[in-house]
Amino acid sequence: MEDATRTFGKGSCPPGPVPEGLIRVYSMRFCPFAHRTRLVLRAKGIRHEVININLRNKPEWYYTKHPFGQIPVLENSKCQLIYESVIACEYLDDAYPGRKLYPYDPYERARQKMLLELFYKILGYQNTVFFGGDCISMIDYLFWPWFERLDVYGIADCLNHTPALRLWTAAMKQDPTVCALLIDRSIFLGFLNLYFQNNPDAFDYGLTC
Repeated sequence: MEDATRTFGKGSCPPGPVPEGLIRVYSMRFCPFAHRTRLVLRAKGIRHEVININLRNKPEWYYTKHPFGQIPVLENSKCQLIYESVIACEYLDDAYPGRKLYPYDPYERARQKMLLELFYKILGYQNTVFFGGDCISMIDYLFWPWFERLDVYGIADCLNHTPALRLWTAAMKQDPTVCALLIDRSIFLGFLNLYFQNNPDAFDYGLTC
């Protein structure tokens, strides 16, 4: 896994400047909001580095990256900071060349944003495999992290009576970007077990180095 690095916690030294040509994402391996951003980074082939933050034991310096110590945060070599996961994903799509995840057409772009806002109300109105049409796009990556976690939380059967969502989920699992960032269910459950015990080691669960 590209983000299989131990977390930075309280008392740790801050990482140095972001190297030219890279963008840094402050993340946490099990966070769905950070997962969104990592999906977009990988889907667009953007060279990046991952800094994982221990959210139970946040380093003091991290509050200079986000005023409330939240993730994800993007930082570039110009020391510019971008946070809030949807804003960060849109920034990546606009700022970097290559595959565009948001549609070029202003109406279709607005429609994806409306779908995001109205997610639970529009599930029954989809008539394509993906939420944005016949091909995977930004809206699918923004939704996916929560669906990936349904099995971990033991509620995957909530899709039993939603054939369109089952088709979408199966199609998403075939996407190379989604496959590259999948976390093993047993590791996720191990993280949750420690997390609910307020154990700060939860964030490094499953790492061997």
